[in-house]
Amino acid sequence: MLDFFSIFSKGGIVLWCFQGTTQLFTPSVNALIKSVLLQERTGNNSYTHEALTLQYRLDNKHELVFVAAYQKILQLSYIDEFLIVIQEEFRNKYKDDLHRGNIYRNFDFHEAFTHLLKETEDKSIQQAHKPRKMKTYEESQKSKKTVASMIENKKEEKKKKEEKQSKAVRPVEIPVKAPAATTPPKPKMSPITNTNGELDEETIRRNIELLKLTKKKKSTPKADSSKSPQDKKKKGKEARKWENSGSAKDMENLDFSSINGVSNGEISDADILKSLTADDLSMTGQMKGGLKDMEPDSSSEEEEEIEQPVVNKNDKKSNNNVTFKSSAKASSSKSSFGVFSMFKNLVGSKSLTMEDIQPVVEKMKDHLISKNVASDIAQKLCDSVATKLEGKVLGTFGSITTTVKNTLNKSCVQILSPQRRVDILRDALDAKQQRRPYCITFCGVNGVGKSTNLAKVCFWLVENGLRVLIAACDTFRAGAVEQLRTHTRKLNALHTPEMHNGVQMVQLYEKGYGKDAAGIAQEAINYARDSRIDVVLVDTAGRMQDNAPLMKALAKLIKVNQPDLVLFVGEALVGNEAVDQLTKFNQALADNSNMTNPRLIDGIILTKFDTIDDKVGAAISMTYTTGQPIVFVGTGQTYTDLKNLNAKAVVHALLKA
Repeated sequence: MLDFFSIFSKGGIVLWCFQGTTQLFTPSVNALIKSVLLQERTGNNSYTHEALTLQYRLDNKHELVFVAAYQKILQLSYIDEFLIVIQEEFRNKYKDDLHRGNIYRNFDFHEAFTHLLKETEDKSIQQAHKPRKMKTYEESQKSKKTVASMIENKKEEKKKKEEKQSKAVRPVEIPVKAPAATTPPKPKMSPITNTNGELDEETIRRNIELLKLTKKKKSTPKADSSKSPQDKKKKGKEARKWENSGSAKDMENLDFSSINGVSNGEISDADILKSLTADDLSMTGQMKGGLKDMEPDSSSEEEEEIEQPVVNKNDKKSNNNVTFKSSAKASSSKSSFGVFSMFKNLVGSKSLTMEDIQPVVEKMKDHLISKNVASDIAQKLCDSVATKLEGKVLGTFGSITTTVKNTLNKSCVQILSPQRRVDILRDALDAKQQRRPYCITFCGVNGVGKSTNLAKVCFWLVENGLRVLIAACDTFRAGAVEQLRTHTRKLNALHTPEMHNGVQMVQLYEKGYGKDAAGIAQEAINYARDSRIDVVLVDTAGRMQDNAPLMKALAKLIKVNQPDLVLFVGEALVGNEAVDQLTKFNQALADNSNMTNPRLIDGIILTKFDTIDDKVGAAISMTYTTGQPIVFVGTGQTYTDLKNLNAKAVVHALLKA
């Protein structure tokens, strides 16, 4: 049973609405607009919100949206067909008003809607109860058999069988080796005889002695002259001498565990300050205020597209046969989007069909996958673009390739643009006024750079005058606490207490290894509240998305402490793995929280962005999967290598041929 139907424009103006129950459908429709239509996820024509299923259809020619809603437990198979019927009926009935843009009038569509709904439901019921029609004899395979095909010819079958066996079994050619050169056999030792050629007793005795000597020579091996008698003695185990092993003096020079003769546990900020280089000291003061946007490469800057008329060679004087090519440079005749250049001749004022769009979309999907976009995300994005363009009317000289590229560009920029703005400085200052610490939790898989990027965020916060407490909740990886301790000392050395009225800007809260991470985080937040520290940065252990015990521990940490922001740290190098990581992280947080509205990932830090050149597809994959923004982009290994994402620069690099 259909509960709700609405027709509204893409600008948000409701043209007509039908409501069969008293249920409130506004939240579900708003969720559809916010999560699907505005986020370029229109490849699938169905959306589920709470207990409702919403199916929709886009009319790109008149910029309309048709939405039908019914209970999720029902399986209404006729909704797709009904949406098509309603779309055609509404366009045919009010085509003049739609062409003139008169969408503010009162559309009396209730009678036509009720009639079409009843007709479609009756048709669906008839098809469900309609008995299955049997095939006629002419449609069956048996009717295609002839009398000649049923006659068995044993001779021909035997001949075909022999030919088949001869093709399957080929004789194996065995190479014949040439006989080796035979050496003449050694002459056997002939017995000794006397002068008369007879064997007497003396001769037989001499022959027996000769035979014994020959056997003795064969049994005794030849003595090895290279071995001395001392080698026959059993040698003991000798110590191995390594090359370039160094001496005790070399060990003293290679020992970096102390600075200026002071052991690592007693290093002061002044000692670390003396060891800092000029490059380290120059970082101070560079990150005050908001972060800078990621700077695009000079090769990926937007170049103007110049339309050049190309006259037909067969008729140079005529101006009728003229097409336009878009070129990134005036001197080049190549297309600015090389992978689509073969479709440049598809121009003219026409309404696009799926057959026209599909070849271009397939090329587009392959191009996205080559730029490191996950294959599933590339397919969904291309389906969304195709759905958005189906039925759209091109201009007089509009190209399908250019239209698809521009639509894809807008879609990708829309995906990378955050649904909500994450302003950490504003939120931290607001929490400071409420006299509570602002808490950020960093999570992710192993080796992506969580601790390093936590230190970068800490440096940025300290630059803006906020006191930071780092909670060492990675109690599994050896050296994790020592790594954070090193960052803490270096950050304090760069921002000496003299610069901040004698207040130490960065502190480390740690309880060693093997402890409960959720308990350490809770103690750290309480300590920050008592000490009037502004921000708490929680470092967690790296964990694979399939590690159930560690994922359960992370869900417990987030559920117990309820941080203000949960940031997932991911690499820009991953492709399909990014989708799997984020999906399973969110799923594990939802499953282990035991809450109606579980706390999921709030934002993403994309690391190692300086190592991927123009293969920026991971940014699209991660944002599309979670719907959450990329808050920071890591572009290097120093504290200042932290930027904001430039959506237009990323999309330009993504679509660059």
